[in-house]
Parts: sequence; C-alpha cells; structure tokens
Amino acid sequence: MSLVELRDVSFGWRPGQPLLQIPRFDVEAGERVFISGASGSGKSTLLGLIGGVLAPDSGTVRVLGESLGDLSAARRDALRVDRIGFIFQMFNLLPYLSVRDNVALPCRFSARRRERATGGGLELRVEADRLLSRLGLDEAGLLDRRVTELSIGQQQRVAAARALIGKPELLIADEPTSSLDAAARADFLRLLMSECAAAGSAIVFVSHDRSLAPQFDRQVDLLALNQLARRDAA
Repeated sequence: MSLVELRDVSFGWRPGQPLLQIPRFDVEAGERVFISGASGSGKSTLLGLIGGVLAPDSGTVRVLGESLGDLSAARRDALRVDRIGFIFQMFNLLPYLSVRDNVALPCRFSARRRERATGGGLELRVEADRLLSRLGLDEAGLLDRRVTELSIGQQQRVAAARALIGKPELLIADEPTSSLDAAARADFLRLLMSECAAAGSAIVFVSHDRSLAPQFDRQVDLLALNQLARRDAA
C-alpha cells in the first residue's frame, strides 16, 4: 500500500466549479516528490487534500493507511499532529510564542512526536535547538525571541524546523523556499533531505521553482496530473 493514495478525487471551492480532478496519485514510503505548477493551479489545494485539511467533493484520499473520509475531524487532526509535518505557505506560527516554543509545539500535542524527538533521553529543547541551528538560526538570544521579531525568511525556517521535529512519516511542504535567498535555500534543502532520509519520511514538496526538481526522486507537473487542466489545455 502506498503512503498516499488519491483515487478519482474531485474538488472545487464553489459548487459546479471544480478546480481539481485527479484520477490517480500515489506517493510511496520514503519517496521525495516535487510538484510544480503555475500560481492558482491548485497546488496548495492538493496539499490540503493530502493533509486532510480539505475534504474532496468526490473520490477517496488514503494517507498512512487511513481513509481520510472515514475519520472524524478530531481523528484527522490527531493523524496530522502525530505523523505528518506540514510547512504552510503562510507559516502559521504562533506570534505570542518564542522561536523555540513554536518549533516544539507539535510535541506538546502529540506524545508520539515528543517520544520520537526525545529518543535517547534528549530534552525537547535540545532537539529544537539542533534543527534551528542546522537552518542557520543559532544567533545568541534569537531562540527566545517571539517569532514576530524575525524576518520573513527566518520565520520560514522556523516553520520548517517545526514540521521536521519528531520525525514525521510524511512531510508536506507548500512553497517552503519562497522567502529564502540562494544560500539559505541550499542549506534548507540539505537539511530537509538529510532529516527525512534519517527518519525514512516521504516528502511532498510544492514549488513553482523547477530548478529544485533534480534533487527529488520524481517530478509531477500538476497540469498533467489534473484531468480538468489537461482538458482545458487541449
């Protein structure tokens, strides 16, 4: 069984106006998949469907062996926090928490994530600090600041560290390098690949920057994946 399975999935924001119609899409355990597409093509929507944030109008979405349509909202939330790391395009950091506390947040809600983050007797803050340091956020005093005091690029890296903590089985990344310069982008991708390889995590990574694609196992063009877009382009 694939880690992610979409079958005959259709979704639209308004009745009678579908945006996505995907006959089949699979991600295998440990696979690194790069999804490209133009702005407004439905890349973030696809990630929302895979992460259980959105429900399809029709079809089935299975993630980590669970049919998301059969789960209650509470069980979908538990699946995400326990087993999925999500880097949101808008970061979704909590402004009243420090940098370190934002990174550790998933482990406050999930005993599974906390256990995986602190394996070998580590303190949770040690693992949070390690991830932040690898992303270049090791300036003295920075980890105790509120995230609102950081630049946009720094906030993006905090969001990445939060997604990686606790070694989730699936990492979903929505344009995670859009605010990073070339050096920070290269460091970020090295960390992402290294951490996910160590944990055996699969990656579904969305970006309009096709220059990043060679670093992944497979590239998927959303235009080719989406049956509606193919029909409109014909």
